[in-house]
Amino acid sequence: MAKVAALSLFFLLLSFISGGTSMMVNGQKTWCVAKPSSDQATLLANINYACSQVDCRVLQRGCPCFSPDNLMNHASIAMNLYYQSKGRNTWNCDFKGSGLIVVTNPSYATCIYE
Repeated sequence: MAKVAALSLFFLLLSFISGGTSMMVNGQKTWCVAKPSSDQATLLANINYACSQVDCRVLQRGCPCFSPDNLMNHASIAMNLYYQSKGRNTWNCDFKGSGLIVVTNPSYATCIYE
């Protein structure tokens, strides 16, 4: 039995090392948000990049995720849209070190993080 457990642990670690960690952390869904320490230029670059790759219409004025209207909020939403659309791989939330994978759903009011 211990041999089976050790083998399972080995394959889990191998999966982690080879980049196979995606979608879930300990069975929980994950989201990508901007690190609070990110500067304004980085946040803007992240919005521009993510929104060039995915549909960011939810960030437009009058849409569910427009408010609060600030770069931190908009970058987090754009980064998460990108992260979710690319398969929730850790590298899809890197954004040059400015992304943070979280296990707590960041949705608020009518702005639903998928």
